[in-house]
Amino acid sequence: MNKSFIATEDAPAAIGTYSQAVKVGQTLYLSGQIPLIPDSMLLVEGDIEAEVRQAFTNLKAVCEAAGGSLNHLAKVNVFLTNLDHFPVVNQVMDEFFEAPFPARAAIGVAALPKGARVEVDGVMVG
Repeated sequence: MNKSFIATEDAPAAIGTYSQAVKVGQTLYLSGQIPLIPDSMLLVEGDIEAEVRQAFTNLKAVCEAAGGSLNHLAKVNVFLTNLDHFPVVNQVMDEFFEAPFPARAAIGVAALPKGARVEVDGVMVG
């Protein structure tokens, strides 16, 4: 199996035993991104919109480091500690993505790393 590993300083460094992304063939598997600011490794300050925006900014940086963009994502998973924040996810995704949009799942979770309220990951092809 031909695997390569993607890392960029434009997204937060891994805070555990994982890579920012792993490419196998033409498929890129992106690890979850929480709203950490890459330089400080601290959660972005502000409301849920600021957190969602930072999480997608981080995911975008990893996509770009792999030679793609958010619009190359085939699947996105969004994890929220409060599903009432789902309209904010839709608003931010509309700004970050172009139609047609990727497949998506939104999952309510009890907690996320570092106290984040949102985490996003995805699968990019091509």
